[in-house]
Amino acid sequence: MPIPEDVTGDELDKDVKQELQSLPKTLAEDVARNLVMVARLIDEDPEGAYGYSRVALRLASRVAAVREAAGFAAYANQKFSEALAEFRAARRMTGTVDLWPVMADCERGLGRPEKALEMAGAAEVHRLDKAGQVEMRLVAAGARRDMEQLDAAIVTLQSPELASSAVHPWTARLRYAYADALLEAGREAEAREWFAKAVESDRDGSTDASDRLAELDGVEFVDALDEDAADEGEPVIETAPESALRADEAADEAADEDAEVPAEDAGAEDTQDGAGRKKTSEPVEDGDEV
Repeated sequence: MPIPEDVTGDELDKDVKQELQSLPKTLAEDVARNLVMVARLIDEDPEGAYGYSRVALRLASRVAAVREAAGFAAYANQKFSEALAEFRAARRMTGTVDLWPVMADCERGLGRPEKALEMAGAAEVHRLDKAGQVEMRLVAAGARRDMEQLDAAIVTLQSPELASSAVHPWTARLRYAYADALLEAGREAEAREWFAKAVESDRDGSTDASDRLAELDGVEFVDALDEDAADEGEPVIETAPESALRADEAADEAADEDAEVPAEDAGAEDTQDGAGRKKTSEPVEDGDEV
């Protein structure tokens, strides 16, 4: 797959670059450039990212960072079975538990929420850092909702991290998940409060909390362009009201009738304005619009 010339591989995190040092130099550079492309595309073009991840995997399947990148690319494309296999391989290579929450979420994607809940109660969770524990809580709440245990999902999200006023990278997503669960439970007033809190903490736009809040407040966003015109890239042209069109038509008909009257039959009351245009003093009939 083609890689832009400006991608050198040096863009990678130093820990990943260190892992690649076990490879021959030229091979390491090729793998690094493919991993950079995975990182660049995974949000906006998941399929493209997946393609580059497969190239990297073919070149260096024994590197943990490559297996992890392949797992996230598969996960972004909802290839949960493949993603889970790659995450398990990466975990075996590194011995860390960092991927435990996303592995549990793969179980959800495979229709096994009970397995995800089992993982949420495993000893590995206690080895996660704070961000990982919050991710695990989000996955567990999602699994509860998968099983239609909505009240349990709400309770799962109620935590010191949720109540804290401090803002962390995961704060907006935690508040958003809580608001969404409240809304599904019919607790609209509380949901609105938590969507507003999610907006306050969503510094990088990782959620659509602002849109959800506006929806609850009854705010509608109207596009200034007509849909058809917008598709063609043309501005919308407002047409005159129907009454104004009828008035214009009546005026045109009157002008045509005046033009057909011979000069000698025009009548004593016909006059001309300063520009030579004929004016008539005939009364307007009831119902005519001007």
